Amino acid sequence: MLWVQGPGILTGALLKAGARVVAFESEKTFIPHLEPLQRNMDGELQVVHCDFFKMDPRYQEVVRPDVSSQAIFQNLGIKAVPWSAGVPIKVFGILPYKHERRILWKILFDLYSCESIYRYGRVELNMFVSEKEFRKLIATPKRPDLYQVMAVLWQVACDVKFLHMEPWSSFSVHTENGHLEKSKHGESVNLLKQNLYLVRMTPRRTLFTENLSPLNYDIFFHLVKHCFGKRNAPIIRHLRSLSTVDPINILRQIRKNPGDTAARMYPHDFKKLFETIEQSEDSVFKWIYDYCPEDMEF
Repeated sequence: MLWVQGPGILTGALLKAGARVVAFESEKTFIPHLEPLQRNMDGELQVVHCDFFKMDPRYQEVVRPDVSSQAIFQNLGIKAVPWSAGVPIKVFGILPYKHERRILWKILFDLYSCESIYRYGRVELNMFVSEKEFRKLIATPKRPDLYQVMAVLWQVACDVKFLHMEPWSSFSVHTENGHLEKSKHGESVNLLKQNLYLVRMTPRRTLFTENLSPLNYDIFFHLVKHCFGKRNAPIIRHLRSLSTVDPINILRQIRKNPGDTAARMYPHDFKKLFETIEQSEDSVFKWIYDYCPEDMEF
């Protein structure tokens, strides 16, 4: 089953490819354009009036959700599968330009905590993102100007693959006289000169282990963010601030030098560092860390 949020051309392309599609449409004005297609598809297309990116907000005691993925999935008869199983659902869509970064962070929290759509397994995302965010998602220490916390967390969690580049103008809306007015998501006409990158983000089957799980992922986030706070400081200095475990021993186990910096560590190095500390028997209490919501980024 494939899910889509985006203009009708993307819905049509997925249907032609033989997919069963559930189209999330937040704009009522676009629903009438999908209804004739829905009637002609013999049950292969369902239209849901909902903003996919506003489902399941964090801190629901503060932000009341309009709709939850759990309610929608139950109505559609979708059941959860184990994380070790295959991909149960594929999501296609376009990240709203003004909120790209915030949405990417929200998805990261949902993924690592197995909340929202990730209650149902390793949901695959196929998203059009701006070139700016695309470059940051795939950055490594070879591009220190772009390499950030988000790149580490996404690459640890998912296989991130570039699929296609498309001009933003392909998703524009035309007025009756044929002139461009706004893109599908209401962005300014200036953005129509930019390119969008279709990126596939498939959660790794091996993401969760005995030492990294939905119960302690927040400490992993804190470790990475702390290291990038002073990205050119020696990693041993960060470890002395973060953990009670002997940093020399930990670095020896992961074959890193005490003078190495966060900017020179690859995403898999951070995961290996975290898991090595977690499985260490040097101390019962391994982390010097007081959780508070302000420590996280949205």
